[in-house]
Amino acid sequence: MFSYLKHKLLTLLSLSFCAFILIIITQIQSDATNLNTIPDKLPELQVHPLPVTLANWQDSGNNGDYFDQLKPPGFGHLIWSQFPIKVYVESFIDRNGSEEWRKIVLNAVLEWGVYLPLQVVDKLEDADIKILHESPPLRSGELRARSGETRYELYVSKNGDRDILSHRCTIWLNPTQTGKYIAAVARHEFGHSLGIWGHSLIDSDVMYFSQVRTPPPISSRDINTLKRVYEQQTRLGWSFF
Repeated sequence: MFSYLKHKLLTLLSLSFCAFILIIITQIQSDATNLNTIPDKLPELQVHPLPVTLANWQDSGNNGDYFDQLKPPGFGHLIWSQFPIKVYVESFIDRNGSEEWRKIVLNAVLEWGVYLPLQVVDKLEDADIKILHESPPLRSGELRARSGETRYELYVSKNGDRDILSHRCTIWLNPTQTGKYIAAVARHEFGHSLGIWGHSLIDSDVMYFSQVRTPPPISSRDINTLKRVYEQQTRLGWSFF
């Protein structure tokens, strides 16, 4: 079953900020366990308790959501169940000796911290989500890198004597982005990493499928959608036995 799931996920592509988000499962090491040792039977689909920050969220304007536009992987929605979510943002010193890029990215990322608890970490190996000042990897036949890309990878973590199906995310932010578009791409891609695996069709939402001249702030519709994601079933965060 799982080998079939891996094959399906390796071939699945979703739209990203300007072009695509590549959804992959790679063989990675974590707690001396890799995907080759994941049991064929995955954890059962279950619902995690809604984080307090999302449970308390109320949209007084009844602005709706775009949950129907999301396309979660076969193992359920990309839901984080252990908080705070640990985030690493790569340091980058520009020609003026400034770390302005990292500051802009951090500010954009922490806007989501109102809705899900986040913790910025200094070591890449400690991160659940890592954000890199690098062009997204080119795919076959591609001539230009996209503005941003988010990938996830599955691994097995330990909780006492239990094996837990877990995931990590990597975000690539193209160094060619400047000004307000640095924050816009970071904000958008981080929304994917939190679990919004799809796009809005309305350009006033952060998760709109294309770049716009005036990037919007996180909208009520974005948060309504995020809340609905965290109300869904997933196999992530649950034990195999």
